[in-house]
Amino acid sequence: MKKNVGVTDRIIRTILAIGVGYFAYSTTFESSWLPIVLYVFSAIMVLTTFAASCPLYSIFKMDTCKYN
Repeated sequence: MKKNVGVTDRIIRTILAIGVGYFAYSTTFESSWLPIVLYVFSAIMVLTTFAASCPLYSIFKMDTCKYN
């Protein structure tokens, strides 16, 4: 996969993933499916951070990497 996620974008994704994961863990929900959705969203954000590639960016032809 082509890298299309820059350093700043990766930092923002990591902070967002940690925040969403913590929110899902610490909050009591009436429905049992919402925490699962939040955990999946958080996991996807972490995976795209480590891979430095986002499938949605590829679809929309976006790229936040800076090339020298």
